[in-house]
Amino acid sequence: MLSYCLKHEVLVITVDQDPGIDGRAELANRIADVVDAHRTSPVVVELTDEAAGGAAVSAVLRAHQLCSRLGILMSVVTHSAPVRRMLENNADTRGARLVVHARTDTAISTAFAAAA
Repeated sequence: MLSYCLKHEVLVITVDQDPGIDGRAELANRIADVVDAHRTSPVVVELTDEAAGGAAVSAVLRAHQLCSRLGILMSVVTHSAPVRRMLENNADTRGARLVVHARTDTAISTAFAAAA
C-alpha cells in the first residue's frame, strides 16, 4: 500500500493504491508511524494514479493534521488536478499549510529548501 525513502533529507512516502473506506484508518496510521520514525524530516506524500481515490485523500488529510501538530512540513504530490483541488479545499488550516504539487521533484526541492 505504501513505500518510503529519504531523498535529499526529505521523507518521501508513496501511496500506490487507494485503500478503500475499510483501509483508510490503517493507511493513515501507517503514514503516521513512518512520519513519527523520521520526525525531523519534512514529508512529501506521493499519491500515484491508482491511489487518487477518496479514501487515500482522507488518510493523507489525517496525516497532515498529525504533521501540523508536530510542526512538520508536509506536501502532497498527485498528477490529478481534481484530487489536488480536493486536498487544497479540505486541508486543515489551523496549522501548517498543506502544500500540493503536481510533480514529485518540485515537492522534494521545495521541502528541502524550506527545511534548510
